[in-house]
Amino acid sequence: MYKWILPALPVMFGLATAPAHAEGRGTTVLHVGLLNGTTLDSSTPLHTDLKPGLGALIGIPESFDSPGTSATVSNTTTLQVAMSYFVTDHLAIKSEGGIPPKFYLRGKGVVQPSAALSSLSVDLGSKENNPIASSRQWSPALLLQYYFGKPTARWRPIVGVGVTYTFFTQVTLNQDFKNDLKDTFGRSLALANLNFPIDDTKVKAKSSPDWAPIANVGLNYAYDQHWGVALSVSYVDLKTTSSINIYSADGTRLSHSTTKIDIDPLATALLVSYSF
Repeated sequence: MYKWILPALPVMFGLATAPAHAEGRGTTVLHVGLLNGTTLDSSTPLHTDLKPGLGALIGIPESFDSPGTSATVSNTTTLQVAMSYFVTDHLAIKSEGGIPPKFYLRGKGVVQPSAALSSLSVDLGSKENNPIASSRQWSPALLLQYYFGKPTARWRPIVGVGVTYTFFTQVTLNQDFKNDLKDTFGRSLALANLNFPIDDTKVKAKSSPDWAPIANVGLNYAYDQHWGVALSVSYVDLKTTSSINIYSADGTRLSHSTTKIDIDPLATALLVSYSF
C-alpha cells in the first residue's frame, strides 16, 4: 500500500525556499492524488428465504442459514479529487470525490439447506466461483476539518469528522457462480413452482446503499505559496447488505439470499494541493 507514498517523501520533507502560503479564512484548496482503501471487513452467514410453499415440495426448510459462509471485500486504489474551503483560519469544509473504485467480493463456505441433500449445495469458496461478484463503489463525502497551527505554518496537523453516502453500481455476478446457482437451486425451485422452462431461471444481485460516519486525521505540508502535499487517514463505518435473488422464466422470485457486510474501510490518501 505504501509503495506509492515513498517516492513522495523527498517532496514532503524537502526544504522549500519560498514562503508558505497562508491557508486561512477565505482560502480554497484543490486536492488531487491517490486513495488506497484497505477493508477491515466481516460478514454474517448467508440467509436464504424461499418462496412460500416451495421448501416443503422439495424437502428443505423454507428459511435457512448457511453456517460457515462469509464474504470479504477486496482492497483497492483509485484517484481522489477534493475541494476545501476555509471558513476560519482553522476550520475547513472539505468535499471528496474521484473515480469510483471497483471492488471484488469473494465468498467462503457452502450454501446447503439440508445435510441430507448434499447435491443441493453451492460452494461459495470454490476457485471457479470466485470472486463471486464485482461492483463500482460511489462514496461522495463531506468533512469538517480542524487545522492546528498558524495559517502560515508549513506543517499543520489535521483532525476531522464527516459523512459519506455510499452506493453501488455495475453489480455483476461471476458467470460460473450464476450457472452454479441456476443448475442447483434454480432448476429445482422452478420445477417445484411449475415454472417452465426450468433452465431459463435468472440470477440477480445488488448491494444496499448506506450513510456512514467518517473519522479523519492528517498532516498538511505547504511547499510554497500555492502548492502543498497532504497525507490523511480516514476510517469509514460502512455497512451494506448484499442480496442474490433467483427468478423463474416468468419473473417469479423463487429465492432471496442476503448477507450483511461490515466493510469498514481504512482509507489512506496522498494528495497534492493547490491553494487560491
